[in-house]
Amino acid sequence: MLAYRHRPPNEEESSIARNSKQLLAQYARENESLTVHVTDQEGTIELPAGAVSLLMDILGAMASGQGITLIPENAELTTVQAAEVLNVSRPFLIKLLEEGKIPYRKVGKHRRILMEDVMNYKHAIDEERESILDQLVADAQEQNMGYEK
Repeated sequence: MLAYRHRPPNEEESSIARNSKQLLAQYARENESLTVHVTDQEGTIELPAGAVSLLMDILGAMASGQGITLIPENAELTTVQAAEVLNVSRPFLIKLLEEGKIPYRKVGKHRRILMEDVMNYKHAIDEERESILDQLVADAQEQNMGYEK
């Protein structure tokens, strides 16, 4: 499995990332590739739109002091890895698997979960949370509880 993990950056790396993101943001356009000129090597690099967007996200995370883990969507994760991605306990993840909320397969006695399925579940849960919060705000506004429209 191709995976890359970078621990949280030190202060200097965070500062460089912050500056780099600000500079890159001046040139990056949504859904457009970007050609970068490398002055030290007298060459250019063509970055596809998806890579530019990903690079902006990586620099943003590093600028705020967060570590980064990149895992391809088609990668198979162990239950420990999937639990880490979802930020839940392994027993809670296993409960989700057994309830059929996330597909998995067994390799011997071990469960394997596709990264894509983990992210689909995370996206669905995030959407559900957002919907519930929107409903709570609407209810509070309707009952004049200090929230204005």
